[in-house]
Amino acid sequence: MSAGVEAVDPCLSFKDVSNTQKQSLFISKLNLCCKIYDMSDPDKSSSEQDLKRQTLLELVDFVSSGSVKFTEPAIAALCKMCATNLFRVFPPKFRTSTAGGETEDEEPMFDPAWSHLQVVYDLLLQFINFNSLDVKVAKAHIDHAFILRLLDLFDSEDPRERDCLKTILHRIYGKFMVHRPFIRKSVSNIIYRFVFETERHNGIAEMLEIFGSVISGFALPLKEEHKIFLWRALIPLHKPKSVGIYHQQLTYCVVQFIDKDQRLASSVIKGLLKYWPVTNSQKELMFISELEEILEMTSMAEFQKIMVPLFRRMAKCLNSSHYQVAERAHLLWNNEHILNLITQNRQVILPLVFSAIVHNAQSHWNQAVLNLTQNIRKMLSQMDEELVVACQRRTEEEDSVASAAAERRRVTWERLEAAAAAASVQSSSMGGGGDVLVPVKSATCSVAC
Repeated sequence: MSAGVEAVDPCLSFKDVSNTQKQSLFISKLNLCCKIYDMSDPDKSSSEQDLKRQTLLELVDFVSSGSVKFTEPAIAALCKMCATNLFRVFPPKFRTSTAGGETEDEEPMFDPAWSHLQVVYDLLLQFINFNSLDVKVAKAHIDHAFILRLLDLFDSEDPRERDCLKTILHRIYGKFMVHRPFIRKSVSNIIYRFVFETERHNGIAEMLEIFGSVISGFALPLKEEHKIFLWRALIPLHKPKSVGIYHQQLTYCVVQFIDKDQRLASSVIKGLLKYWPVTNSQKELMFISELEEILEMTSMAEFQKIMVPLFRRMAKCLNSSHYQVAERAHLLWNNEHILNLITQNRQVILPLVFSAIVHNAQSHWNQAVLNLTQNIRKMLSQMDEELVVACQRRTEEEDSVASAAAERRRVTWERLEAAAAAASVQSSSMGGGGDVLVPVKSATCSVAC
């Protein structure tokens, strides 16, 4: 018991004590709940576990009734009880998956102590939401160390716990304004460690969900600190293999930034191109979908800054042998805003993608992609027939040059193979007396190169 607080039997009910004793009973019950039990063994101390759970439920009812007064001793006792029950070290992960966090093929793991933990989380949430809570007093106990331990819990494998943590951290961010910069910095550090070191964390999606709301509340003009969070934390989050787990929340955060300041669009697209997946078609589909959302919010000035590298990449996507990637890239042209951007800059963009469209029409294996390619070809002809003819002529010239180079290489290799065969015959006729160096004319070598 705290100094100056009357000791009251924690087994008593709040109904059985006077109003003056209720505050002391509240603290006594909090202290009783500081005892930790091994919940993995249901037969061990079951009666004591039931008593603790019943006491926790009484505490929740007492706080929700509005009868509690969160004095300094009560706040200290509650924070101590929450810390004792919630803050723990998770066992090492022995899963074979290297993708990090939960994947679609993995079943979530549920904590056997959840029946107690859930009530503790409910109590902590009610405490933070309490209308008459003195934030100046509470911040001495909900301090930086408490917040760091709370953030560590986001790596829990129990999705129910992460969901509770998401709500609680959001409320702390809203109520304790003094802690906001520290929370942003701490979450950034977790993301840095995830992206550049471990690629293993279970709570990235939940933290991004919180920050989607936080970003939408940023004041304008955006602070440099906020832009750094976008460039150094959010954009590199596209790199890990497990991006699919949190991609929806990540896209929302990125879009919120661009909604605040459209001048960020070109730098975001550059970041996407930097981390563009070359061999992972499922990630590529996610990137194209995100790109469409970003381009819908992109101004003409920002679009012109990145259109050349962007459509070089899009040409490869249009020409992809993976039909879903090719199909998704073609469907970008159905977006009215994106088509308008392309139309206004067709002199630059069409020469970049026309060769891919022609080759698709000639040789792509998927009928749906062939149909989409024909539609785009008609659309381009209606857009600028003269430019299409020029692009067609240029593509034919490039194909002719490529065919001639391929023929020269074929002839050169035939000569080299014939020379090697002749040298082998000569060596055999001489009794195989060692290796023979075959002279190659410099002209032939230059053609081969």
